[in-house]
Amino acid sequence: MNKLLITLIISILSLREGQAQPVMKLDDILSAVQSNHPSLKMYDADIRSMDEAAKGAKSWMPPELSTGFWMTPYNPSLWKKMADGTPGMGQYMISAQQMLPNKKEQEANARYMQAASAVSRESKQANLNGLYAAAKKSYYTWLITEKKIRVLDEDERLLNFMIQSTEIRYKNNLGKLNAYYKAKAALAGIENQRIMLQNEIRQQQIMLNTLMNRSKDMTFGIDTIYTIRDYQPADSSYLVQARSDLKAIDKNIQLTYLQQNLEQSKLKPQFGIRYDHMFGFGGLPMQYSLMAMVKLPIAAWSSKSYKANIESLTWKAESLKEQKQLVLNEATGQISGILAGLDNKKKQVSLYEEKIIPALQKNYQTMQLSYEQNTGELFELLDAWETLNMTQLEYLGQLQELLNMQVEMDKVLQQN
Repeated sequence: MNKLLITLIISILSLREGQAQPVMKLDDILSAVQSNHPSLKMYDADIRSMDEAAKGAKSWMPPELSTGFWMTPYNPSLWKKMADGTPGMGQYMISAQQMLPNKKEQEANARYMQAASAVSRESKQANLNGLYAAAKKSYYTWLITEKKIRVLDEDERLLNFMIQSTEIRYKNNLGKLNAYYKAKAALAGIENQRIMLQNEIRQQQIMLNTLMNRSKDMTFGIDTIYTIRDYQPADSSYLVQARSDLKAIDKNIQLTYLQQNLEQSKLKPQFGIRYDHMFGFGGLPMQYSLMAMVKLPIAAWSSKSYKANIESLTWKAESLKEQKQLVLNEATGQISGILAGLDNKKKQVSLYEEKIIPALQKNYQTMQLSYEQNTGELFELLDAWETLNMTQLEYLGQLQELLNMQVEMDKVLQQN
């Protein structure tokens, strides 16, 4: 009675645990990756950092203050007024200096700093596209593994039928044990495959938890519904509009030209003003000095570095343009290759679904009927099962390749 009660309690707890395990759809996983992955938060912080820095783009240079003795003799006795009324010598000076900002340089700097974060925004989306691809691939691997386990469940049922039927026949002197032990070995092999597949599911669960930035021990299930999509050829104009890595290169080119404009604005003169106030010693009257200043970076010896930077940025922009063409060329080539592969893979999967597997299932059913009517042998039934089982697993392998090709296509096109 106690054993029965304990077994009942364990069964109820196991049932509750199974019911409590959440089932996540692919969209739920992708949403969690977008919200929680640390690399995306890193990009957000980097973008915020550049946006905050851009707020100070139009700031002035700090004022310069100075104070001290001015044209003062080392002999303090000369500081005082003389007996004959001659004023003393030396002054105490307070000075202030301020460089006035070049408005064009300020505006160029503001445009440059405000545009800096745009590159990181597009790079973030490109990184997210890669994370989506990793999550989809892991999800589909899990999905196919679940289907393989279902095939093993059916295999186990069929093999148990063969083994039990053979044992009954042997006891009643209606059959021999030929292929009996082969069936027993196949049953043990199924259990071995099940262990490997369950480990594969656990590995994919850990991978998805990592991508979602969750505890690696969290358990959940997945929705095993999938969709085979149709794709159309994409040209360069579509890719330029869709792909964030190409947008990031475009933004980087724009940023390079803005930096070049900033360097050009530094070749313009910069003005400033200086005011000095002197307190005279020994009756010497107070004096002041008011002077304008100008920096002239247009001189050959001072403009060389600016001109070198401008030329360097011109070639940097050219390099980025070639990089963009390289990415476009690779992407269009990938699209053509994947489209051709998808078309062939869909045909293969359809052949398995519509012709190969149904024919082998009928072959197995025919052999099973013959075996049940004592007109067939166990080894013939076992051979039919092995062929069906191998073909079903081959089909699932082809289906996984098809889904992985879809993942690659989505990644190249940057589609979700």
